[in-house]
Amino acid sequence: MIDALLPTYARAPLTFVKGQGSWLTEADGRRYLDLGAGIGVNALGHGHPALVAALTEQAATLWHTSNLYQIPQQAALAARLVDETFADTVFFTNSGTEACELAIKMTRRYWHDLGETDRVEIITFEGAFHGRSAAGIAATGSEKMTHGFAPLLPGFVQLPFGDHDALSAAITNKTAAILIEPIQGEGGIRAVPDQCLKGLRDICDEHGLLLIFDEVQCGRGRTGPLFAYQHDSVTPDVMTLAKALGNGIPIGAMCATERHAAALTPGTHGSTFGGNPLAAACATAVLDELIEGGVLDRAREVGEYLGTKLAAIASRCPEQVVEARGRGHLRALELREPVADLIDRCREEGVLVIQAGANILRFAPPLIVTREMIDEGLAVIERQIKS
Repeated sequence: MIDALLPTYARAPLTFVKGQGSWLTEADGRRYLDLGAGIGVNALGHGHPALVAALTEQAATLWHTSNLYQIPQQAALAARLVDETFADTVFFTNSGTEACELAIKMTRRYWHDLGETDRVEIITFEGAFHGRSAAGIAATGSEKMTHGFAPLLPGFVQLPFGDHDALSAAITNKTAAILIEPIQGEGGIRAVPDQCLKGLRDICDEHGLLLIFDEVQCGRGRTGPLFAYQHDSVTPDVMTLAKALGNGIPIGAMCATERHAAALTPGTHGSTFGGNPLAAACATAVLDELIEGGVLDRAREVGEYLGTKLAAIASRCPEQVVEARGRGHLRALELREPVADLIDRCREEGVLVIQAGANILRFAPPLIVTREMIDEGLAVIERQIKS
């Protein structure tokens, strides 16, 4: 008999009842160092005082009204994101999947309104992850994501990661956009080289294509600057956000230039919950802490420290580790064997780490994690790797 809770997750045998900073407390009272941060969500860790205060204040005032009415908190958050990015306008969703879905819709509407209705194809790349909606799995394209869900939404051309010849050959008069993660998350924490991002921008400019950056996982300070595209000064036309945007309060966003977003007129898209007063107030508090609170400045140094420590583990364990890679607080160790058992053993020692592929240990700790916590967690992980 099927469980009352649809069994689509292979859950670990843990029930957390409290979180504080970079630590989670299990029902039996045991504490765990959280180096996964809710899959890159809890940038400020657990129970951050500023976020608790913002949530409590807004919850006591007004939670939800729908987008039938003006929402001052949402408008203020949008203005902040416009100030901090290339974008001219922002649409708020409930998740990263929805933000990517809207980016796809907007791309097609943009070309439709220009009279080029055949321009419907969006180029994506092997190893990508753009959510689990019908459009998201079609854009992702992997057998793991698409098996059993045919027929897939047409209009996506998936290319090998880093194959420049394939990219040049794939562009036709049907191509509408290129959609890419500056650093692949679920695909194994693979960073797109700086020159490749610049090359994509040049190609899009040459052919008039939209360049869409999926920063759902790598955005909001996780790789060093506030947004991953700011590493290389390669400006996209559209950017999707979620995860750390609300530090666990469900909220996503699609940020876009006026030129492309103008196609979305009243009635072309909507969301009942997206950017409601509670979510917008919390996301604003997160942004305040990242910038005015100094979290980003401190995190840059600690992120580099994490990278140095992981590189050292790779150097000391060449028989077990292929390489260390990533940026900031989004990093990985690629091992020569599957990591599932290793993750279980680390968990038994009180350290939570997650995977990004069968052989990839993913590190996405809170941006507030300290050097001492990194040392403590990596000591356990290295010991288990060697064993």
